[in-house]
Amino acid sequence: MYAEVIINSDALEVDRPFTYEIPYELLQNISIGFRVKVPFGMRNKPVEGFIFSIIDDRDIEIKYKVKKILDVCDQDAMLTEDDISIIKFLRKKYLCKFIDAIRLMIPVGIMKGSTSKKKKVVGINRKVTNDELEKENYIKLYEFIMNNNGIYTKAEITKNKNFSIYSLNKLIDKGILKVEEQIVFRYNTRKYESDEKKLLTEEQENCLRTILNDNARKYLVKGVTGSGKTEVYLRLVQETLNESKSAIVLVPEISLTPQMIERFKARFGEDVALFHSRLCDGERFDEWYRVKQGKAKLVIGARSALFLPLQNLGLIIIDEEHENTYKSDHNPKYHTREVSEFICELKQCKLVLGSATPSIESYYKALIGEYKLIEMKHRVNGGKMPHMEIVDMREELKNKNLSLFSRKLSQGIEEILKNKKQAILFLNRRGYSTFISCRSCGYVFKCPECDVSMTYHKNGYLICHYCGRAEKVTNTCPKCKSKYVKFFGAGTERVEQEVKKYFPKARVLRMDVDTTRHKNSHESIYNSFKNGEADILIGTQMVSKGLDFKNVTLVGVLAADMSLNLPDYRAAERTYQIITQVAGRAGRGKDEGRVIVQSYTPNHYSLKYAKEENYEGLFKEEISIRRLMENPPFGKILLINVSSKFEEKLKKFMYTLEENLKKLIVDSNNLQCNGVSLFGPVPCIITKLKDNYRWQVIIKGHFNDEFSEKVKDTLYQLNKSVYNEIRVSIDINPNNMM
Repeated sequence: MYAEVIINSDALEVDRPFTYEIPYELLQNISIGFRVKVPFGMRNKPVEGFIFSIIDDRDIEIKYKVKKILDVCDQDAMLTEDDISIIKFLRKKYLCKFIDAIRLMIPVGIMKGSTSKKKKVVGINRKVTNDELEKENYIKLYEFIMNNNGIYTKAEITKNKNFSIYSLNKLIDKGILKVEEQIVFRYNTRKYESDEKKLLTEEQENCLRTILNDNARKYLVKGVTGSGKTEVYLRLVQETLNESKSAIVLVPEISLTPQMIERFKARFGEDVALFHSRLCDGERFDEWYRVKQGKAKLVIGARSALFLPLQNLGLIIIDEEHENTYKSDHNPKYHTREVSEFICELKQCKLVLGSATPSIESYYKALIGEYKLIEMKHRVNGGKMPHMEIVDMREELKNKNLSLFSRKLSQGIEEILKNKKQAILFLNRRGYSTFISCRSCGYVFKCPECDVSMTYHKNGYLICHYCGRAEKVTNTCPKCKSKYVKFFGAGTERVEQEVKKYFPKARVLRMDVDTTRHKNSHESIYNSFKNGEADILIGTQMVSKGLDFKNVTLVGVLAADMSLNLPDYRAAERTYQIITQVAGRAGRGKDEGRVIVQSYTPNHYSLKYAKEENYEGLFKEEISIRRLMENPPFGKILLINVSSKFEEKLKKFMYTLEENLKKLIVDSNNLQCNGVSLFGPVPCIITKLKDNYRWQVIIKGHFNDEFSEKVKDTLYQLNKSVYNEIRVSIDINPNNMM
């Protein structure tokens, strides 16, 4: 018997199965998905690998000497056959290596050797009567252990519970008590108040019935903000668990998990697994292990939670499905929605996508029948959608208003403070000032390792938001030595200072990357604002979606143009989505909400449709442009980014790549592709990052996975000779073209 093994290595040369003989003594302990030790290379160095298939000598012809598997690493298989199907799908569709896909399935801690955390606890070995115990201190100790069987260690009992170590050891020696090893779980064990089922509206009831009873597998729930999508999710999960199946609920931001966990754990108790990037290796291992053991049948988390080893999966829910965080920036550069569709077909489960502002691609799929569309057009309890106003900031400048806040927004903040209500101020840029420039010579303070301006933070440092480099700020221009150095632009830190300046009595919280670096910081800020400990919450996109605060009646969008000016064909769509989403935080209680959007381009169609709550209008405008330009969903974009510390070698590599790709495109008709175009090579918009020069090539058109595979092979073949000097990256339908 032979095993096809994928080696745990990042090297391109080993991105294929290697054949090993299975020793007779290991035959009973090995199957597909096991992690094994195998000899590899000229020196037969023991390395880890994963078994992808098992074959016998009738199926293959062995023409060379085959090495034998050395040992099995674990008692159980790490991967199922379904997992291996998903890995093969990821490799083919997103052009990654086998090992990149495998690492999605298995927590990094396991690869590093993490195991369960254990402690030695004291428990009852045999039951006895008080007569047998004789002494009063023995009786008290025995009764305490009886009530806390297997909870405390010897040290905890003697140090914190005031029992002597002599008495404890005596009862252990007599065989009355025992010490045994126990696994300590590091997951969230916090208890939440019970969450009662809410009375469903007619729209919620219709949505729930349709998903439960319809024969379709994939659904798009287009429900306005505050329409009660979460309650529908809760009911769907309940029905799934009642059928002894498991469920996954995905959220786009870690900042949303505290609220989702609160709702779901209050409804379903502790048997809910939480999985996202802020967990430490040990916590990720524990949650993965709990799910694998079948002890948690419901998982809530970010996109990585999709790959947990749930048994008998019945439901996948993707909340706020339009969010770009569902697209991975690291290999494999997968899109959660596309992988979920594959898993849905593979495991015969249901997929529910939910959003008030669906992605253009998802809504198009719903219109052509690939998804079943369900609409929820009204807020629960008959609540009104917030009234939106767009303020022309050019007029504010003409009227000598140079502050960050328009007159309408200032008045709105004064009103909420007077009426004891709350406000959210949204600006999708952190820091204090966007950049610093010399007014004498025009010099801009840039990161020496990246071709971007550094952002000034209130702590007195200039920070590069790409590589993290920090430098102490100076008031002297390094180029002309002038003192005319000025701070330009604004971030959330500046907004916080301006609020405290103009509204000194306001209690302010800020939620951005800088204030949420520490563990549980999202939950802390969320709970503080929810409990009324602050009047104004200032934040980046973390505050724009999913959060439900009943007392928020005002939302201010400080720079609506910021996302409009990005070099991205999705810019208008994303601007509409983010404004609609952040607007939806207002008026979710009894009081009507108000939204004030500040813009220098107030007549842009994305702002007009956001004000009118007209998603269909935006869709018609966008889909016609997409069709004309053959952008997704009508065509594909394949982005090749190449970087190197050596600029001349990089240019030479890119021009050689261009020649090879042109030949491939000429032959693309044989691969049933048409209208394939090559753009570039050109320097990236951000030409230098982390001291590496960056160039890119874009391939656009109607091409299939086979063509993409040919592109990958061409690129990697060229890269072999300069692997240590040049890094390559391939992304299908990228989020970021910079």
